[in-house]
Amino acid sequence: MEVHFTPEQEAQLAQIATKAGTAAEQVVANVVTSYLEEKARFLAAVEKGLEAAERGELIEEEEMDARFEAMLKG
Repeated sequence: MEVHFTPEQEAQLAQIATKAGTAAEQVVANVVTSYLEEKARFLAAVEKGLEAAERGELIEEEEMDARFEAMLKG
């Protein structure tokens, strides 16, 4: 697989790699790995939520608002 970057992106990758003491290719691999892991966690959480909704396990809007506020604060 080939991935093409703009010259600016390549410069940023080179700078980050230099500071990290690694190759730019490794920086890209690490970023992709992190992204894929996070995407998998997100999709699993969505699936879990959909399954709960199908079982009728829902929460009231006020409780969701409180959870959202707590998430933003912490």
